[in-house]
Amino acid sequence: MTTKPRAKKFRIRRAGAQAAEAAAAVDAAQEDAGEAVSDPAPHPGPEPRRLNPLEESMLDGAEDGFPADGFATAGRGGTDATADDAVAQDAAAAAPAAQAPPGADTDIAAIRKEGLTGRQLRMARRLAQKHGLPATSDYDAVRLLRAEGINPFHRANMIELVSADGKPPQGAGQAAGLGTGSPPAAAAQALARLPQTLPAGAGKPQPPSANVLDAAERARSVVDIQRDIVKRRRRKLLLLLTRLTFFVFLPTLVAGYYFYAIATPMYATKSEFVIQKADIGAAGGLGSLFAGSGLATSQDSVTVQSYLSSRDAMLRLSADLGFKAHFQDPAIDPLQRLEADASNEAAYKLYQRYVKIGFDPTEGIIKLEVVAASPEASAAFSEALIQYAEARVDNLTQRLRKDQMAGAVESYAEAEAKRAQAQAEVLRLQTDLQVLDPTTETGSVMSQVTALETQLNEKRLQLQQLLDNARPNQARVDGVRGDIARLEALIADLRSKLTSTSGSTGESLAQISGQLAVAQSNLETRTLLMQQALQQLESARIEANKQTRYLEMGVHPVAPDQPTYPRAFENTILAFLVFAGIYLMISLTASILREQVSG
Repeated sequence: MTTKPRAKKFRIRRAGAQAAEAAAAVDAAQEDAGEAVSDPAPHPGPEPRRLNPLEESMLDGAEDGFPADGFATAGRGGTDATADDAVAQDAAAAAPAAQAPPGADTDIAAIRKEGLTGRQLRMARRLAQKHGLPATSDYDAVRLLRAEGINPFHRANMIELVSADGKPPQGAGQAAGLGTGSPPAAAAQALARLPQTLPAGAGKPQPPSANVLDAAERARSVVDIQRDIVKRRRRKLLLLLTRLTFFVFLPTLVAGYYFYAIATPMYATKSEFVIQKADIGAAGGLGSLFAGSGLATSQDSVTVQSYLSSRDAMLRLSADLGFKAHFQDPAIDPLQRLEADASNEAAYKLYQRYVKIGFDPTEGIIKLEVVAASPEASAAFSEALIQYAEARVDNLTQRLRKDQMAGAVESYAEAEAKRAQAQAEVLRLQTDLQVLDPTTETGSVMSQVTALETQLNEKRLQLQQLLDNARPNQARVDGVRGDIARLEALIADLRSKLTSTSGSTGESLAQISGQLAVAQSNLETRTLLMQQALQQLESARIEANKQTRYLEMGVHPVAPDQPTYPRAFENTILAFLVFAGIYLMISLTASILREQVSG
């Protein structure tokens, strides 16, 4: 069950009452020690201490502003007694004495003079109830327990009373059973565990000491506690300062000494450039939207950035200007110097640390910063890297241009060869058929046929004229008829040359004309294709000689006249923050682990 908290009310006791309580406390302590220890040999008591000025003023009866009999709300117990304790003591004093046996009033009055606290009286009442004693009050419970040979304020009895299962612990039961028939060995073992601070009394049992601290002793105890707290805080603060000095301040001091006194000054050369693309022509669609922005050459810029950050660029720079040899100079401090027999991997790590390349995708600007031990070397390294970047930009489209040029040359050569074949075929036909031009030959034959047909028509008219006479001249008629027959035979022969196979070639003039026409047409086609291939070749040659992408400098590399690195103050502050963060992280981790383990 839980009880409501009660406010404590204190009372001030006069010097005489405090002296009487101190004497009663000494007697009670001797009596308690007499129950616990069976050693009859007396021991000399401690020397009385000297009174301080406050205590002497209290003994002199100086006025302190409080009534001599105390306040009406306070009891006559110790200085720590509560209002409920005072009420319990008054009720015990007012209990009827008719229920107590003869001589009980005297014993209760003596017990009341001992100055027992309310807690002691409650413990005595609970212990009397446990042993079944008919106590009429708290003081009567103390009397009855002492009459039964039980010390109500013994530690073993208190442990027995507050045990969880209602049974006394083993050690407590043995201690409480002294004088009640316990075995000698158990009694001796219990006596060995009891405190032996005061000599054993030879008389009747003594009550426990009610050692109450006065104001001076309480103030002295508070001062001692405060001094102990201050001492522990100072010790903890000293340990904290020691750890901070060892783990934070000392490493920061070493780092600052390195940056200010040992580190070799380094010079940084900065430059900026952008990759431009030549305007080949008006591009249609979405390509024209990004033609003038950095997105048009972002791929080339990223490629150049990757190349300048690669091992290839480092090896080329080392071979041309001695990058590795420059950082192997003994004048450079050991932390920044490259070993004499350093591998390419170690040199590449150093290259990545001292050559910083950044790319701004929004503007397409590449920023280059080269750090070296001298300003001249820094500027030289920066210019060499820019030249490497420009060469890389030129080589980005070199293969494409070579492929285009090679394709144009191949197409032209093929067209020229086929035109030559077509021309050779025409020449072969003209030679084999013995016809220079089939059109001309055909026209000539047709003109002859036309002339002969004209003469034939005239002879036919002449023959008809002769036949119209009554008595024609037979000789002239026969001559005209002979001319007509000869003209018809000649015309037929000429016509047969055009359509029938004859002569040494065995082909007609029409066939010869058709073959020559096909050959001529093929020759004309091959001539046209050769002309187109020639135009493509000239265009490819122009594009191959034209630089489509070029590198334009925004900020030229200029050698600095003052060292850029190390930044001693910034680096020292950064080292302090790093060490402090590491210490804080380790401390928090250790505290959490300690709390988990202890919990």
